[in-house]
Amino acid sequence: MRLGLLATALGGGLFMAFAAARADEGMWTFNHFPAAKIQETYGFEPSPQWLDHLRMASLRLPRGCSAAFVSPTGLVQTNHHCARDCLQQLSSPARDLVQEGFYAARQEDEVKCPDVEANQLVGITDVTPQVREAVAGREGTDYGRALREVLAKLQRDCAGGDEAIRCDVVELYRGGVYDVYKYRRYQDVRLVFAPEEDIAFFGGDPDNFEFPRYDLDIAFLRVYDGTGAPLNTQATYFAYAPREAREGELVFTSGNPGTTERLDTVAELEYDRDVVLPESLVYLAELRGLLLQFSAEGAEHARVAFAKLFAVENAYKARLGQFRALVNPGLIDGHRRAENELRAKVAADPQVQQRFGDPWAAIAQAVAHYRAVADRMEVVEEGRGPQSDLFAYARLLVRAAEQRQLPDIKRFQEFTEAGFPFTRQRLLANTPISADLEKVLLRAWLVQLRRVLGPDDPLVRDVLGAQTADRMASDLVDRTRLADPAERKRLLAGGIEAIKNSHDPLIRFAQEVDKQALAIRRDVEVNVEAVERRNAGAIAQVLFAAKGTDAYPDATFSPRVSYGIVKGYEENGRPVRYYTTMGEAYGRATGAKPLALPPSWLRARSAVDPLRKLNMVSTNDIVRGNSGSPVINTDGQLVGIIFDGNSQSLGGDFGFDEATNRAVWVSVGAVKEALANIYGTTRLSRELGL
Repeated sequence: MRLGLLATALGGGLFMAFAAARADEGMWTFNHFPAAKIQETYGFEPSPQWLDHLRMASLRLPRGCSAAFVSPTGLVQTNHHCARDCLQQLSSPARDLVQEGFYAARQEDEVKCPDVEANQLVGITDVTPQVREAVAGREGTDYGRALREVLAKLQRDCAGGDEAIRCDVVELYRGGVYDVYKYRRYQDVRLVFAPEEDIAFFGGDPDNFEFPRYDLDIAFLRVYDGTGAPLNTQATYFAYAPREAREGELVFTSGNPGTTERLDTVAELEYDRDVVLPESLVYLAELRGLLLQFSAEGAEHARVAFAKLFAVENAYKARLGQFRALVNPGLIDGHRRAENELRAKVAADPQVQQRFGDPWAAIAQAVAHYRAVADRMEVVEEGRGPQSDLFAYARLLVRAAEQRQLPDIKRFQEFTEAGFPFTRQRLLANTPISADLEKVLLRAWLVQLRRVLGPDDPLVRDVLGAQTADRMASDLVDRTRLADPAERKRLLAGGIEAIKNSHDPLIRFAQEVDKQALAIRRDVEVNVEAVERRNAGAIAQVLFAAKGTDAYPDATFSPRVSYGIVKGYEENGRPVRYYTTMGEAYGRATGAKPLALPPSWLRARSAVDPLRKLNMVSTNDIVRGNSGSPVINTDGQLVGIIFDGNSQSLGGDFGFDEATNRAVWVSVGAVKEALANIYGTTRLSRELGL
């Protein structure tokens, strides 16, 4: 079980996941990549040098995407939807970059994204012995504290006080292995090119998670070094392949799959099926309706709400697909059989039983505890919490003041030395705030708070009192000064004294909410997360001892490599071809959204090769977080950019079916065609070697 409705918890066959991965299944770590297996199956064995180049040319965007260097001078390619926040933050009522697109014809025209960071993985160190030694013999609160402290220490020691370095301890195999991932952190990231939304998301929500697709979902950014010059990436970039990928060709993708739960227990899966997903779907449907109503009130409302609406619609469709997969009785029944078989083996071995006890029962008890507190946790702290950016600023400022007084080993992750530079960047970013949208989102949360917890709940009484949600939301947004980044900077620099002396109503409001939010967060950390971690780790150790790194771990939004072949599939008995073409995009267009091509495409139709492949599919194992991942051929050249999966892949959180699960990507052939014959991006095309 993973906490948070917007990071939906799903899982899959515990025993099967530790069996040897089938076919092209698996999101593999760089330090345990099955190169020999690929040689045996495909006749190509990636060398250590090949994998090092793949790792160093790939990037993580910490807000939930992947990317890659594609030139010697720091040029980065990712998805349009991964750059959408940057585009919206740089937009204004007079110039909507999301809808109109952007191109910097000169280097000096490249514009800094206010809130984008890029991470490059430069090292991996196994720290499993240190972690196990620190938590040995500990239980409950003591276990959680010891684990948090050792992880914080390992991260701090790795970074050595250098804010250009970020270190994360990554828990693999649900506690079977702990690795420190050392990243080089880049926070000067500038916008270079993005197409119009109409072609980046052609087909809109109806086509999302579907194939065939006809999207040019790309964007180019550039990383700058500490001197303000483009970063030198001469040795760490992917060149564009001279030809398109072919059917049956072996391809690799290097990205950051968000989370999977293929190792979850039956108790966790059942809770997800019965509670987490249904409640998530209701919440997202309500939020979607709210944003649609707001957007219908005028063009400016539609513009400022666009990014949030996209995120909500994307999440709703993903969760619906996951729910449909999880209610299939065969999935949990198969998982239960495998779990019972493993439990019987543990019970039959007195030494193993004495060492680990009954970790499945302990996890079931943790799930039961979470059921009792879930509504409060979700509505004040997790996925159904406030969607207001202003409230997020207030909460971060209040918590930063408190947390930064503590020793690093006692802080929440986002306030540790490892995590705080990203938090600070978010707080200080000069991003536009729509007061109208903020009022709607804050009001919606206050209404939900009263509905979920009840009007007599102490938190509801303390926060709302006798006021209506509408009046309170309007009052808070109208009177706060937190929309001004200078005020946020002042409060952050002033620390605890500045927060104590602040009369900003939103700061006071966040302090009131946090009285209970932090208490429930600590309760869940001790009685749920620590119990699940300790006992999931015990299960993992049993299986890991048998299978080791011949199996892949669950995804953790850390760099992974998957491999597969370019291949179509069958749907409802009909073949689905592995590609679409640019000409077919013109044929599909109706002139009305979401099937309206932008004017640039209509003007250039006669110059575009209609047979140029636009989107392709392959058997690479991906999930959310892989958006923007490079697709690489055996020569280490870029052939595509992941932007989606098909509807059959939505169950990828808990399993992989090579027959129908497909990664969906933009072919570099279409990128070349569009840059040259539609957008006329001479400088960019030259830099890419086109």
